[in-house]
Amino acid sequence: QVQLVESGGGLVQPGGSLRLSCAASGSTLEYLAIGWFRQAPGKEREGLSCISTRDGSTYVADSVKGRFTISRDNAKNTVYLQMNSLKPEDTAVYYCATDCPPGISTRVVWGQGTLVTVSS
Repeated sequence: QVQLVESGGGLVQPGGSLRLSCAASGSTLEYLAIGWFRQAPGKEREGLSCISTRDGSTYVADSVKGRFTISRDNAKNTVYLQMNSLKPEDTAVYYCATDCPPGISTRVVWGQGTLVTVSS
């Protein structure tokens, strides 16, 4: 089973940037894509982006298009989410998973999440 570990979260001021990482280990050939999701307190999980592990094709949700960029480093088995122009409403726990949004596949594997707080 593949295991995913997110990192890179923290406190950032509005307008600032963060780069989140999703490092995969274990069986890394059993999945076709890595997606990024977030969940704020009291809100439903929101799909943000995903990238194919095979050809690098990407999807970015309209809500974050132009601010968030997904990329990969296959040699490191790592997927990144570059987040720019952050807003307070971006505050959430960010997760990566072995699925693209909406992330409802029955065999999806999730990371533990990393907290992003956007506040002055």
